[in-house]
Amino acid sequence: MIGNEQFPASLLDLPCVVESYKTYDDNSLIKTADIGQMIMVRESGDAAPDVIEYRHGLTPPMRDARKRRFRREPDLNPELVSRVEKDLLKIMAGGTADNLDVETAEQEEGDENARGANKKSAPKPAPKHDIPENLTNAGEADRSDSEESDDSV
Repeated sequence: MIGNEQFPASLLDLPCVVESYKTYDDNSLIKTADIGQMIMVRESGDAAPDVIEYRHGLTPPMRDARKRRFRREPDLNPELVSRVEKDLLKIMAGGTADNLDVETAEQEEGDENARGANKKSAPKPAPKHDIPENLTNAGEADRSDSEESDDSV
């Protein structure tokens, strides 16, 4: 009722959930609600909607949202689903799948030799030279940079 006039209203479901946020300091947003329904107020002469779900969202980009953004559930064959489920359980238990098609491809000798001719052997690493012991810190303990910089202790 607005003033002295009464308007008919309908409660409709939205095609998807809308989150609403509020801010107190223009920097941080605080989530206040998840909106899934809306009240549609009509003129007294307009007909009531015959569906319970509103086709469009709250904003223009959400026009025909259900049709454009959400796919229909795929039609799956229950027999195929159960067979795949059994195969997955067997594989997870350490076995193999029942319906397994294995194809082996044999290489020709000419192809193998041609591939081997192009490959080069990996270079051998250069031998490391021994470091004489007189260059190492034999008597001193290793010190970190922080210990060297603080000699006042």
